[in-house]
Amino acid sequence: MSAQTPEPDAQVQPTAQPLRHALTALGSPVVRSLEYTGAATLLLANTVHWVWRSLVKREVRFGRPALYSQMIRLGVRAIGVITLVSGCIGLILALQMAPPLEDFGQVQTVANIIAVAVFRELGPLISAIVLTGIGGAAIAAELGTMVVGEEIEALEVHALNPIRFLVVPRLLAAVICLIVLCVIGDLTAIASGWWMGVTVLDIPSRIYIDNTIEQLKIADFLTGVCKAGVFGLLIGMISCYNGLSVTGGAAGVGRATTNTVVHSIVSIIFADLIFTAVFFRLGWT
Repeated sequence: MSAQTPEPDAQVQPTAQPLRHALTALGSPVVRSLEYTGAATLLLANTVHWVWRSLVKREVRFGRPALYSQMIRLGVRAIGVITLVSGCIGLILALQMAPPLEDFGQVQTVANIIAVAVFRELGPLISAIVLTGIGGAAIAAELGTMVVGEEIEALEVHALNPIRFLVVPRLLAAVICLIVLCVIGDLTAIASGWWMGVTVLDIPSRIYIDNTIEQLKIADFLTGVCKAGVFGLLIGMISCYNGLSVTGGAAGVGRATTNTVVHSIVSIIFADLIFTAVFFRLGWT
């Protein structure tokens, strides 16, 4: 009597089961990432909608006092930290680049390297990271606390749109403040690099200033400002979305704050990569 052949399903099942688990494990993070990105983008679209309405309709206002308050909290209070960090960056670049350049007798070109590195890359990047820790985390914690305290529901009960009164001022303040902070950081890094070059590296002040002016172009300044604006938009969008999505009480507020810092920094680095690739293709680097 011949042996019965196993069922097709019985042959496929041992191999298909691990594959199904692997696909599920790989697919779940992708689905969550797409869901997160889509929801955050929808929040940004609603924010842009309210900004546009406030510009074209006099009766629609999002509250300029709230915007000024957020600009003071996010921008003015971050000037000291930005100045300190950017000043240290200028000193570090001067000290790090001087020895290899001195081997070729080109130590005066430290000014050229610092100018390009700061205006194109380090200025907006360092400013965005600092603002993420100072402002982004604070926004997420504040909005998350309002969600836990049911203050968002209270606004909706009174027919007040939370995006109009809470998100719009914070998002605009993050964009405006980061652009201004980026410019302040650029100038501080250039000034500290000049001080280090003149006092320690014995570069004549006139040569250092001339090399900096000769090296910098308007495209260097505009690319840095453009990056800063987009970075500020990412910080504001991510922090507001994480804050409004809080669940689970005080523990949820802590998770939202942590996620805001992590998501913002990852998004900033990824956006910076895209900017650099595009500018490289356009010949602006």
